[in-house]
Amino acid sequence: MSTAAAPAPGDATAPPDPRRWSALAVGLVAAFMTLLDVSIVNVAVPSMERALDASPSDLQWILSGYALTFGLVLVPAGRYGDAHGRRTAFVVGIALFTATSALAGLAPSPQWLIAARLLQGAAAGIVNPQVTGVIQELFRGPERGRPFGLLGATIGISTAVGPLLGGLLIALGGPEHGWRWVFFVNVPVGVVAVVLGWRLLPTRPAGRADHRRMDPVGVVLLGVGVVLVLLPLVQEQWRDPAKWLLVPAGLGTLLAFGLWERWYARRHEPLFDLRLFGLRSYVLGAVIALVYFGGFTAIFFIFTLYLQNGLGYSALLAGLAITPFALGSAAASALGGRIVNRYGRPLVAVGLVGVVVGLVGVVLVLGAVPDGAPVGWWTAGPLLVAGLGSGLVIAPNQTLTLAEVPVPQAGSGAGMLQTGQRIGSAAGIAAVGSVFFSSLAANDGDWSAAFRHSLLLAAGIIALALIAALVDVLHHHR
Repeated sequence: MSTAAAPAPGDATAPPDPRRWSALAVGLVAAFMTLLDVSIVNVAVPSMERALDASPSDLQWILSGYALTFGLVLVPAGRYGDAHGRRTAFVVGIALFTATSALAGLAPSPQWLIAARLLQGAAAGIVNPQVTGVIQELFRGPERGRPFGLLGATIGISTAVGPLLGGLLIALGGPEHGWRWVFFVNVPVGVVAVVLGWRLLPTRPAGRADHRRMDPVGVVLLGVGVVLVLLPLVQEQWRDPAKWLLVPAGLGTLLAFGLWERWYARRHEPLFDLRLFGLRSYVLGAVIALVYFGGFTAIFFIFTLYLQNGLGYSALLAGLAITPFALGSAAASALGGRIVNRYGRPLVAVGLVGVVVGLVGVVLVLGAVPDGAPVGWWTAGPLLVAGLGSGLVIAPNQTLTLAEVPVPQAGSGAGMLQTGQRIGSAAGIAAVGSVFFSSLAANDGDWSAAFRHSLLLAAGIIALALIAALVDVLHHHR
């Protein structure tokens, strides 16, 4: 007895999946959880240092190892989801993330915690391309604006609210063991996400299933290239200037990856389809995302340092001070997703202007703050403006970037986009952090001056993303 094949997800002739919003909700929770662990651990560093007697090198690996392995697996994981369906990759990734979160919380030594964080980052890299791929598969055309808006809000909130949630958990758990709850909080959420993900996510690939090999040479070349580029950026404890030779070596390896993929695509399905770089919307959006995340992520790194180490704020108060940015980002992301199809790239440009204006406002306000005044109250207004601007950048830019990407390449396309974001984040934190500590040394420990100088650099990096957006706006106007 034979039955007709069901329409593939993303097929324009198929009726909308009635469970698509439920599947999206599960994906957003998973994305929030994995992206939160990029920033939430920062405020737990002093507690981990005391509890585990961790060295500065250990702490650097605990923080940066997650980002390193996260960026390493994004494209292969996205390609696997494209070829074999999202559900298996999503569920395996969330199960691994949940297990490694528990292992991190139980860590008796720095080495144990480093190993758990490396595995946790890889699990996060498996999950995230599936979330974007699900949106591409289950939603069509202009309808994608709203779910991408919600995803953008999730990205913005998870990055900005990490210090606040981390501070709350440390306050509740106590200075000795509170840092463990930063990891344990993922466990119950992860268990629920595994169950619901298995029930709700698409089981079939968006196109014809490809059960052939996963381009192992491409996987190795891309992985080595990403590691060589990221390693000197995330390992600030390495003082030898020779480490920067890894960056051109990594770029050369990525060039070899591109040449290999071009040759391989003539014979088989490649790891990443280079034809996506022929899409103007994809290339420009990827450049804006890479540059924007270089400035955006660094803001919270230096602000947390300034508040906790410079002003003596608790982890909780430092998190509260950053909350206006998170609130503004959440509100504007939801709106931006709804109106991006009406306004296009000019909306992203307006958002970038808002971020730059807000950050410059923070610098001006800090220059006028009286001694002993509550800095968090003074910076709340301009941070809210910057957050509103950020909400009009992340979600709309992601929607526009992936709009023309074919559904069968949705996972690998999103994976490459997010790999660029990880590289941008690492490069931005390295550059802005370097200016922060250099200024701190040059100004006799003046934390406010160091923060203002480094924040101006972050604003300048974001201004470069604004230039890229304006070039596209002018091109369309002509």
